[in-house]
Parts: sequence; structure tokens; C-alpha cells
Amino acid sequence: MHDTTDRLGKNSLSKKRKGSLRTDRRRLLKAASGAALLLLVRRAGAAPHDNSLVALRVWPADEYSRVTFESRHKLFFSQMLLKDPDRLVVDMEGVDLESVLVNIFGKVLDHDPYIKLIRAAQNRPGVVRLVVDLKTEISPQVFTLAPAGNYGHRLVIDLYPLNPPDPLLALIQKSSPMEAAAGEPAQDGPQTPVATMPPSPQTAEPPTPDKGGQTARRPPPKAKRLFTIALDPGHGGEDPGAIGARGSYEKNVVLSIARRLKRKIDDSPGMRAMLTRDGDYFVPLAQRVVRARKVQADLFVSVHADAFVRPDARGSSVFVLSEKGASSSAARWLAQKENDSDLIGGVNLARQDNHIARTLIDLSLAATINDSIKLGRAVLAALGDINTLHKSHVEQAGFAVLKAPDIPSVLVETAFISNPEEEARLNDDAYQEKMADAILRGIRRYFDDNPPAQRSPFA
Repeated sequence: MHDTTDRLGKNSLSKKRKGSLRTDRRRLLKAASGAALLLLVRRAGAAPHDNSLVALRVWPADEYSRVTFESRHKLFFSQMLLKDPDRLVVDMEGVDLESVLVNIFGKVLDHDPYIKLIRAAQNRPGVVRLVVDLKTEISPQVFTLAPAGNYGHRLVIDLYPLNPPDPLLALIQKSSPMEAAAGEPAQDGPQTPVATMPPSPQTAEPPTPDKGGQTARRPPPKAKRLFTIALDPGHGGEDPGAIGARGSYEKNVVLSIARRLKRKIDDSPGMRAMLTRDGDYFVPLAQRVVRARKVQADLFVSVHADAFVRPDARGSSVFVLSEKGASSSAARWLAQKENDSDLIGGVNLARQDNHIARTLIDLSLAATINDSIKLGRAVLAALGDINTLHKSHVEQAGFAVLKAPDIPSVLVETAFISNPEEEARLNDDAYQEKMADAILRGIRRYFDDNPPAQRSPFA
């Protein structure tokens, strides 16, 4: 009996142990399932994979169209240009196809002069193939950019026309009949008489007696050619410039002011204007200078809207180039900020022309800076009629965009977009008109006192 009871007790103990082991297994499996579920939840809520495309942006313009791919890591690529039909093929390594497809959707506009469509597919494991269907023959530049400003790694595709138009010819063709008469070849028929440029009130000549003793006013001098002003709206495209307290972009405000100023200049006898950019796209700093020189500009006026860390900073300023250093620490800081535009906007350094660097040794640079100061003083005085002046004198610093060796050049900071009150005024149509009028008055005053040397009537 004792042995039997003993065996029953041992069996009972064995059953309890087995039951306990089963319970432990269930608890372990339950815990493991919970951990797996938690891991799935965490993955579902996690940030996108590092190989996902962050953004795709398309910037169409007559000069060129730009496509920018932004990623968290460096992008590697290869490219080939195909014919019949025209298309550019770019293979990107290590990019998630789904993120590319999501970002491509709806980005190409119908009015884009060069891009018909962008499509993508998985070419092979780890490689996404992009096909840019083209509307015309292009000369592509494809390059990568390191992180700058608020951007991560970027792959940039710039599509330039194979046969770009001549900017000077385009400017002549846009001239009105009166402008064509003032020294440009007429489009049709015989050339009309040379237009006259009336003197401003400051320089009108006093009446002189004629042969009969009567007082007669001397007629204004004839303009042998048109005076050409290059207007340079700062920033654009990938580079928004300063961002206002209420969210305004500098690039949009200054383009609007520059367009108004261009219309006023074009309506003035004896003058015409060109824009270094006439849309929301990026133009490298050196190219802005090159464009001004290609149209043989007499003046270069770069239009900006200032910003500072303190929202109470206010007023208009005018800057010119300095060979020896900045006139103040603020001027030096601003020049560095504006020169960083190339880093943010994105320049293909491998294709940069060193023409501007070479011409800086020209002996005329010192004389040009002297003329720039005269222009700056005239514009600053006119700005003082409509706004507080941040500084009562023209400042100097090493602005890259002012480095044309043969064109008097100024950079106008219209107001502080970081100041809420001035930002509101900068976005007001009537105030933009006043700002354009003031700059035009400054330009006129400069021409009154410093008429440019005459060129060939057909220059």
C-alpha cells in the first residue's frame, strides 16, 4: 500500500510539473507574440527607410528646366541621352521605387518648355530607372549636391536647350517701335528718326534767347542709343532667400518689384531693361553677371529683401562691391549670406565658367566701383523718400553678384522682410509700385549726372 501511494504521489507531482511547464510555455509564447506585435507597430510608425526619396521638385523656365531629387543619403547615378524620340535616361542606385513614383505624380506642368513627362520603373535590383520624355533637343547637366540650408542630398537634372537664344537679339526683338528708333535696327521698313530723351527737372537747361530776342528753350539732346539696365531679382527656384515673419518668400517679393521696375523703365524714353530671371527658377550668381554683360548693360541693379535675427530691424539699404573688405560687420555678414545662395540654389561646379574671375583683374574695376557708389547714392536718396533708411550711406562688401568689372552695379535691400510691418508693406501692390518708382528715380538721377559713353547706334 505504501509503495502504491508513493507511486501515486510521484505521478501526481509529475503531472503538476508538466502542467507548470505547459503554462510557462504559453506565457513565453504570449510574451513573444506581444513583443512581435509591438515590433510590428513600431515599424509601422517608424520614419521612412533611408532609401526613400524625400522630395522631387520641378522648376520650368524658358532658359532651362530643373528637376531635383532629394534624399537622406548620397545619390549615385548614371545617365544617357536617347533619340527618336528625345529622352534622358537616369539610373539611380539605392532608391526606393515607391517613393519615386509617389513624388513624381503631378509634378510636370503642361507649359514646361522642355519636359513632356517623367516616368520611373525598377530597372534591376537596387536601381530605379527614370525616363524624362522631352519636347525638344536638350543639353543636359546632371550632378549631385551635398546637404545645404534646409536641403539634404540632391540629384539635380538641368535641361538646357541645345541652341539657346541670343539674349541681346531677344532684347532687341522685344523693343517697342520707339525703342527700336533710338538706336536699334527696325524690324520692318526704313529706320525712323532717332528718339529724344527729355531731361529730368534737375538737369533741364535754362531758356536761351533766339535771334529775334525771344526766349526759347533748347531742345533736349538726342539719345544715340538706348541705355540698358539689367535688373536682378535675387534668389529663385531652390533658393527661397529670406523667409518673412508671416511666411513670405524673398524670391517672390523681389521678382514682383523687379517686374514692376522693368515695365517703368521700358516705358521711359531712351531706356530699356532686362531681367536676369523672369520666373521662379534658380540662376547662379556668376551667370547673373554674365547675362548682364551679354546684353551690354549700362547698369546692374540687384533687388533683395533683407532679414535679421531681430524682428525690429528695419529700413532700406544699398550696397556696392568692395575690393578691400566690408564697410561694416553687418555688411560682411550680409554678403556672406547672399553669396551662399549658390550653395542652396545648387550650382554645377564642374561646368562653371571662370570668365568673371579672369576679368576681375581688369584695371577698370576701381573706376567701376566708383561709379557704382555714385549710382548707389542716387538710389539710396530716392529710397529715403518712401522708407526709413537702415544706413544713411552706401555700404560695401564682397558680393559675388556685383563683380562685373565694367558695369556699375548695386544691390538694393528694399526692406526687412523679417520685420512684420515691413513684410506687410513689401507684399502690398501699391508699396511695390512706390519702391519701383523710387529705384527708377535713382537711376534717372545717376544718368543725368553720369551719362554712359556712346557706342555704335546698333550696339
